[in-house]
Amino acid sequence: MIAHVDDVERIRRGVVNALPTDLSQLLPPPELMPASAAVRAELKRFLGLLTDYPSRAGKGIRGRLLLLSAEAHGAQAGSSGAEAAQTLAEALELFQNWVLVHDDIEDDSEERRGQPALHHLTGMPVALNVGDAMHVAMWQHLQRLPTGTAVQRAEALQEFGKMIMHTAAGQHLDLAWVNARRFDVTEADYLAMVSLKTAYYTVVAPLRLGAWAAGVTPSPHLEEAGIDLGVAFQIRDDVLNLTAGTELGKEFAGDLYEGKRTLMLAHLLEHAPERDRQRAVTLLDRPRRAKRPEEMDEVLALMQTHGSVDYAQGVAEQRLERGLATLQAALTPLPGRAAVERMLALVGELAARPS
Repeated sequence: MIAHVDDVERIRRGVVNALPTDLSQLLPPPELMPASAAVRAELKRFLGLLTDYPSRAGKGIRGRLLLLSAEAHGAQAGSSGAEAAQTLAEALELFQNWVLVHDDIEDDSEERRGQPALHHLTGMPVALNVGDAMHVAMWQHLQRLPTGTAVQRAEALQEFGKMIMHTAAGQHLDLAWVNARRFDVTEADYLAMVSLKTAYYTVVAPLRLGAWAAGVTPSPHLEEAGIDLGVAFQIRDDVLNLTAGTELGKEFAGDLYEGKRTLMLAHLLEHAPERDRQRAVTLLDRPRRAKRPEEMDEVLALMQTHGSVDYAQGVAEQRLERGLATLQAALTPLPGRAAVERMLALVGELAARPS
């Protein structure tokens, strides 16, 4: 397992430092607007809530990948390229955190990183506002990107916006299918959804943003490789969600309670006999609060019986193998060989079969 704790901790500190930490950053001068003790106390609570998710332990995969990409593309320590990569990595992790706040609300998730989801601690309106504020802080942080250097600043900002729009489009598909109570979502539909929702911000954008930070136009093969690798990552994450005790901070079978349309579900509904198919739909087509653990265990058993979990992991491994081959070919000409090897090892973990 590749740790590089120093990079992860440096990014985490940068994320926290990008958020407002003092009331003076929220309030106008007291001569313009006096603030009572009650107002100040509640806004201090608000400042604490902004750092809640960023302070929870995470792997920082996306930020680490971006830093390695910049180094692989030639960004030297202490250069404007390395500075830009650090800023982009921190902004990317800020994006991850505010999106998770919103995602947990949209899915009514119980947990995030081993603790109660923020909206269960504060109520939905307060949590939603915290996510909005973190979103603003992300764009403010991106304004720190260096100008007048080799860094492709305009291209990096455009890449960042493209990433967010792809993610929102994928999230729309995910939410709309559940909201419409659709159970005809095919494997191809699922793969399109996770390519948008997960692959771009997990792999494609980190790879390409690292290149822009180093002042290099990204190879088009980075997008091709990133989609394969991001899809592999999401399928593996879906499999882990159905494997008790394998992933710290993951709510066991949360995807079943939330009614997520996963590759395992698409496979089950396509290959199971009608009786099993109808049973799975009956158990899943109800509100989260109406679902019982023994019923979700029954759906999981059906997936295992019909080979849906093994099938999904197999698809993940195929996409991983193809993505790694494409990525290796794209990275071969790059100057930062040590970073290339670390990057390949990191992405190689994304879809490894759970032990």
